[in-house]
Amino acid sequence: MQKEELMLQKRLIELSRTAYRRGIILYSDFLNLNELNILHTTPRSEFDTVYRLGGGYAYSERQMAAFLPDAFSLYTVEEIPFPFTAVEIFPLQKKFAEELSHRDVLGAVLNLGLERCKLGDILVEPDRAVLFAHQSIAPYIKENLKRIRRTTVSAKEIPEEEFHYEPKLEAVQGTVASVRLDSLLALAFHFSRSKLTAQIEGGKVFVNGKLTTSNSYQPKNGDIISVRGLGRFRFCEASGKTRKNRTNVRIEKYI
Repeated sequence: MQKEELMLQKRLIELSRTAYRRGIILYSDFLNLNELNILHTTPRSEFDTVYRLGGGYAYSERQMAAFLPDAFSLYTVEEIPFPFTAVEIFPLQKKFAEELSHRDVLGAVLNLGLERCKLGDILVEPDRAVLFAHQSIAPYIKENLKRIRRTTVSAKEIPEEEFHYEPKLEAVQGTVASVRLDSLLALAFHFSRSKLTAQIEGGKVFVNGKLTTSNSYQPKNGDIISVRGLGRFRFCEASGKTRKNRTNVRIEKYI
């Protein structure tokens, strides 16, 4: 582990200890895939409390960790009052609005002088974007975010009970020589096995938030596989063999 990774691990362990001593729920900042992997791979015995993860919706990529002392240890994710809120960003004049990307929205928000660790996922839809932000900075975003590229925008908080999101999924079916991680990546992203091997060995592939560096890893039904810079997909099932002894598989790509 590098120095910064060790420092993060120590901070997470200390949050758990403090939550236990004080008997209150304490939260991390939003953690990216690398940081979540550090959390997941830290032995549970190092933590004085249990923890739950939340990012605002199912299968969110950037998530906060909530460390729960004994009195709250049975709380489900839905019962935990995570200190973030959903901020809706929308054009003031749809007729003249540009098509904005995830990078456009993130760049505009970071240009306000905010730290990435205070920001969760950004969901870009045809007529709006939804950003998850720490409650302490949501009012600042609403007040100061006025333009993204050449599009004039406004922002407002969405009450939790009014936010509903269903990810858009594209079903992909194909055959693989064997149900291995590199084979499924090749099916999902249409890259050569050699290029995808470099992604895996380079520490850019995560299965359910855990770093996976083995090409031959065999995902299980329902696993969420994320590749930094490429996207993510869910492995649904393997369903029998073809005449050439290849395996039929089905995945769902997040689009």
